[in-house]
Amino acid sequence: MPEPYDVITMGRIGVDLYPLRTGVPLAQVDTFGKFLGGSATNVAVAAARLGRRAAVITRTGRDPFGDYLHQALREFEVDDRWVTAVDAYPTPVTFCEVFSPDDFPLYFYRLPKAPDLEIHPDELDLDAIRSARIFWMTGTGLCAEPSRTATLAALEARGKSGITVFDLDWRPMFWPDGAEPGAAYARALRHATVAVGNLDECEVAVGEREPHAAARALLAAGVELAVVKQGPKGVLAVHRDGTRAEVPPVPVDVVNGLGAGDAFGGALCHGLLAGWDLERVMRYANAAGAIVAGRLACSSAMPYDGEVTRTLADGRVAAGDPAASAMTASASARSSAQTPEALS
Repeated sequence: MPEPYDVITMGRIGVDLYPLRTGVPLAQVDTFGKFLGGSATNVAVAAARLGRRAAVITRTGRDPFGDYLHQALREFEVDDRWVTAVDAYPTPVTFCEVFSPDDFPLYFYRLPKAPDLEIHPDELDLDAIRSARIFWMTGTGLCAEPSRTATLAALEARGKSGITVFDLDWRPMFWPDGAEPGAAYARALRHATVAVGNLDECEVAVGEREPHAAARALLAAGVELAVVKQGPKGVLAVHRDGTRAEVPPVPVDVVNGLGAGDAFGGALCHGLLAGWDLERVMRYANAAGAIVAGRLACSSAMPYDGEVTRTLADGRVAAGDPAASAMTASASARSSAQTPEALS
């Protein structure tokens, strides 16, 4: 039998088009860098960067952007065997505006429907999902059929074996008008062992946004570990056995806050698989997220273990992160050369 994957994620994929001029409205931007994107996909990339064997279950359009995403996944050493094409819908594209330090509007182009919501239950490799050390799914996967049924089927197949992470990932624009996510979220929480979300997402999932109350409610809903992101106050983690950790954020000069949560997720997986104590896991994941917040991109910004370890030792992300500067310069150069990696 093949070696089990360390991490299998299931959910969104797409092309991120990030402005190479920051601090200006999108209408004034004339050059963009092109990157692999999508929350679940970024988590797989983050885990792979930390040395974990990772794969993603998702779908693209049958188009050049879909071809690009396969190429990017392979370059990031994420297994793309369960990334399949949909004839009916184009690969999604996402634009963002970058107004550091805390304003990053997103513009999703996922209509009439995103291919990653066309995952069917009978397409799933349930043996691989059952055997994975971590299975990671997202709230967005519950927003439409057949993805909802497929996601719940994957969760039921797991049977709480290993670590099953529910990224609450509340994106109201993806849900039909008037749709109530409560029932689907409650069903997913019964099968998950870990829940991760910010205060808004916790309120949607369990009706609580005070961090400690939210953690208690997530535990009551069925998980063993509740991870509540508190923004500037850091992160709170509470385990069913009574262990808890509350750690502050890592100081960083923010360039682009998008993707920090996905880096946190990949690092969370890495720490849980390593068997670290809860506080160490949270500090490591916080540091990984902070590193990405100090860089322009998401997927290609995911840190390696040495970078996270160095940041923890320094107590902050180094000012003028050379990786961030190199990334922006590289993207600018690609744009100037009008290569396929940048659109203008």
